[in-house]
Amino acid sequence: MKPVYYTLILLLLITSCKNTPQKTPEQTIGLTSKNAMVVSARKEASLIGTAILKQGGNVFDAMMATELALAVAYPYAGNLGGGGFMVYRLNNGDIGALDYREKAPMAATKTMYLDQDGNVIPDKSTLGSMAIGVPGTVAGVFAAHKKFGTLPIATILEPVIALAKRGVVVTEKQAKHIQAKRPLFQKVNKDTILFDADWKANDTIKYPVLARTLEHLVKHGKDGFYQGEIAKTLATFIQDNGGIITEEDLANYEAKWRTPVVFNYDDLKVISMAPPSSGGICLGEIMTMIAPYDLSTYGHNSTKAIQIITEAERRAYADRSYYLGDPDFVEIPSERLLSEAYLKDRMSDVSFDKATLSSSLKHGNVELVESDETTHYSIVDQYGNAIAVTTTLNGAYGSKLYCSELGFFLNNEMDDFSSKPGEPNMFGLIGAEANSIAPQKRMLSSMTPTIVEKNGALYMTVGTPGGSTIITSVLQTILNVHEFNMGMQEAVNAPRFHHQWLPDEILMEPNKFNHETILELEQKGYLINEKDAPIIGRVDGILKREDGTLEAGADYRGDDTAIGF
Repeated sequence: MKPVYYTLILLLLITSCKNTPQKTPEQTIGLTSKNAMVVSARKEASLIGTAILKQGGNVFDAMMATELALAVAYPYAGNLGGGGFMVYRLNNGDIGALDYREKAPMAATKTMYLDQDGNVIPDKSTLGSMAIGVPGTVAGVFAAHKKFGTLPIATILEPVIALAKRGVVVTEKQAKHIQAKRPLFQKVNKDTILFDADWKANDTIKYPVLARTLEHLVKHGKDGFYQGEIAKTLATFIQDNGGIITEEDLANYEAKWRTPVVFNYDDLKVISMAPPSSGGICLGEIMTMIAPYDLSTYGHNSTKAIQIITEAERRAYADRSYYLGDPDFVEIPSERLLSEAYLKDRMSDVSFDKATLSSSLKHGNVELVESDETTHYSIVDQYGNAIAVTTTLNGAYGSKLYCSELGFFLNNEMDDFSSKPGEPNMFGLIGAEANSIAPQKRMLSSMTPTIVEKNGALYMTVGTPGGSTIITSVLQTILNVHEFNMGMQEAVNAPRFHHQWLPDEILMEPNKFNHETILELEQKGYLINEKDAPIIGRVDGILKREDGTLEAGADYRGDDTAIGF
């Protein structure tokens, strides 16, 4: 690394220590900046992304830097061995989306996770080599850079490689994550891996092998991962561990540009991810269903507001289970699902007097013509471009299979398919035939990277990890700002709840909701669960305020950090 990079990042670190606010639930004002902002799951990644912007790079240069820095600093979900989605808005108003979701290998079959009696084999789709989908992250960041990037790849990756070599300080939360998963690391991996050690807070983990892999990408680009030495090493490693991904699977992988889902809510234009993410359509369904109701009058997290949002969520997730999958394999009635007439009918039997039972509710009649262990980052550059990016290994540390020769974990994304239609996945989501397994098919996701316009101008960029709770966490953050006049940090800090059709319960972050409200909901027939969701989502967002400044919301629920200038 050239001395200028060390100096720049050191100055940014000093500045961030002075200006980054303490992330506590009580705080309501996030970090503000005039020009640009990066907010991500780790300070190291946000610093590097911002450093790239300060060198004159744009939001897509910063995307590559931030994403790959998260692979170093946040291996819990940041990755080279996973995939994700990006939604963008250029300063001229042009929008688009990039799908770098993992794909099923060519040898995958519809019944690959079932035993001879047709029952789902425990852990087969979540642990070890058979759980791995063909990774898309490297293809994704290179595709974005090829289309929009301005700085050389070597310039972008230089600080990331330096970070891997000098190491990353373990946070308390990271130490807990590592220790909790050590038994699974030992179960899945044949040999002792880097993370199977007694790492404690304030230790430094160095990643020399991952640094070499990144150096290889500087020299050989996207093909350096999907063909040649790395592809051969990766495919051999997966097969030696019992998996079915081949060099041909890797060579055939391409990221895909998609048309985002776009809909209106009041005076907002919402731009979100299209299938194979369910995020945009589900978000659109929910927001269209709740639009006729006066949420701001009901009050934030009031009984009525929670009721209406829950009933809309219930219906959207029922539709999700039946209709949504990879659009390259199944026909998705997107226009009909988002139509006001259809959604008005879906809400026609809603009553404030009592809950709808999910057992009485199925998908709507349309005539056909993810994890807690994901991570999101939002970036707005000094030129006015914005992106929202959500990336994942699916489970925490993915399949738990770690390729020591290359320095990264592999995903367990195959669990996001419907292993058996009607059976829940690791997030309790029920799937149908539209999301059944097929070779080279992309599995359905809940990732919801979203950009919002107001009066034709950029208003916010937002997203979160959280598996099935991703959609509802993004929803509540947008509503907190728009309906309840919160700033971005306050909106991110606010308590969250979630309903996903099945199981028929409202998950609530514990001890954060009014006791009387909970009693009223229970009296109306809602089952409240405050035990199974200590946190819901870890939202990272950026709000463009009326005075033109940017306000970040970095979620205190994680180690998330905003850096701006």
